[in-house]
Amino acid sequence: MIRTVTHMLLHLLVPGAAARWGFPERWQRAWGIMLATMVVDLDHLLATPIFDPRRCSIGFHPLHAWPCIAAYLLLAVFPKTRLIGMGLLIHMILDGIDCLWMGFSAVG
Repeated sequence: MIRTVTHMLLHLLVPGAAARWGFPERWQRAWGIMLATMVVDLDHLLATPIFDPRRCSIGFHPLHAWPCIAAYLLLAVFPKTRLIGMGLLIHMILDGIDCLWMGFSAVG
């Protein structure tokens, strides 16, 4: 339970910190865009059960697959899509850390 709560809080706080540090003049907008990228978790609706605290998302859910993560990295390169890419990459990094915390390999 503590791992799940911590994981969810990090999905809120880490993008906020990244926005404050990387985009100080427009941090609220940047944070909002990065938070909006959490819609990537809609792919959890395709799994049974929808939420399993013992399941590693990386490599399991379609939008958490390595080719998608590569596309998110590409989004982060270009200024017009940078915030979207950063939000998605932060999300994937946090999910990867959660996989490691569970003791699973995040290689899918």
